[in-house]
Amino acid sequence: MSVLKVIEILGNSTVSFEDAVRNIVKEASKTVRNIKSVYVKDMQVCVKDNKISEYRVNAKVTFGIDGD
Repeated sequence: MSVLKVIEILGNSTVSFEDAVRNIVKEASKTVRNIKSVYVKDMQVCVKDNKISEYRVNAKVTFGIDGD
């Protein structure tokens, strides 16, 4: 039987939503092993001078728990 854990992470990018998700995986993988999936819960943008200045993603990262 496998056990999975879910954590919620906020990520951002000045390039795109896809890049924001990549940043989440890149940063999370520094301390979290066995990442199985990322569920994008919410997306938003920051606007400055009528242009998108930042893409933000709220995501749930699922990963396996190491067994004995």
